[in-house]
Amino acid sequence: MKKDNINLTIQEAYKSMVNFLEKYYQRTNSDDIGGLLGDIMLIDEGITADPASWDDWLESVERIKSEKYIEENGKRT
Repeated sequence: MKKDNINLTIQEAYKSMVNFLEKYYQRTNSDDIGGLLGDIMLIDEGITADPASWDDWLESVERIKSEKYIEENGKRT
């Protein structure tokens, strides 16, 4: 299944990233990935175990969206 234009919410994209890392951890048993997963796992009401992780995620999303905008339009707003 290859789709180049899949739209996800920020929460869906986050869950996809966590799922990807979980699968990687299952294959490698990497302590570093295990520690990261412990911080970024979603707990009650969609809050991460380490709340700063969610803020880092949102910053990353905004950065990528901004870079994409620049690539497509050649300028910042």
